[in-house]
Amino acid sequence: MGVHGNLLRKQVTSELKKRRLIFFTLTLLSILYLIINVLFGDMGLIRYVELRKTKASLEAQVKEIEQDNKKLRSQLKSIKEDPFIKEKHAREDYGLAKPDELIFQYDR
Repeated sequence: MGVHGNLLRKQVTSELKKRRLIFFTLTLLSILYLIINVLFGDMGLIRYVELRKTKASLEAQVKEIEQDNKKLRSQLKSIKEDPFIKEKHAREDYGLAKPDELIFQYDR
């Protein structure tokens, strides 16, 4: 009975080692999968950082466009309200003149 008991004990120990190895391997692979997914997946950390950079860039563009719009609104208001600016644009952009004026154009 001593030989059979010793053999049985070795088999049980060997089975436990195999199970622990399988459990450890599966756990390690699962953790590795999760880490890779967290870093490189569609909703991963790297994608998150890229999206934050894109967001910051777009916000800067929006701010710049808003400033341009503000300038253009100011210019439009000036054109609508200031007769001197209306006359200046009529003369420079369209070559218009008052009835008693002559216009001299030079080729550049």
